Amino acid sequence: MNKDMTVPCEDGIINLRVGAIIMMNGKILMVGNDRADYLYSVGGRIKFGETSEEAVVREVFEETGVKMEVDRLGFIHENYFYGDAASNMGKLIYEVSYFFYMKVPKDFEPACMSMTEDDHEELLRWIDVNDPIKYYPEFFRTELLHPIEGVKHFVTDERPRED
Repeated sequence: MNKDMTVPCEDGIINLRVGAIIMMNGKILMVGNDRADYLYSVGGRIKFGETSEEAVVREVFEETGVKMEVDRLGFIHENYFYGDAASNMGKLIYEVSYFFYMKVPKDFEPACMSMTEDDHEELLRWIDVNDPIKYYPEFFRTELLHPIEGVKHFVTDERPRED
């Protein structure tokens, strides 16, 4: 049971994904690579047979070298967008992501050890939530400044509208 939960559906793809909210000293840890002009949350696809909590713990370890515990679920994000990697270029992707606040150890020093699906080295970067750089998910800009105890649901849809 080591297969990513990525499923072809008609001409598109369905992804189930997790993201980690790793905050320290007022900054959030994000990931980038030399192919993309944006940053994204630490995390990745859920593997078949995993729960979303198991997946985020695994992904955090794979990307930072540190085994962290989940604090709580913060957000569920449904997202329609068009792929930009070699394997999904231009394909419509429907992705459901679960974003978890993580319990960050006081001595946390991440070391990036991961690659993108098309073999680009990933780099970790601490940013201020208000940093003008483009990063995803965009709702982090407002929601992480004023966290709530419950779970919030967001929908993003980049499909062209027929009005």
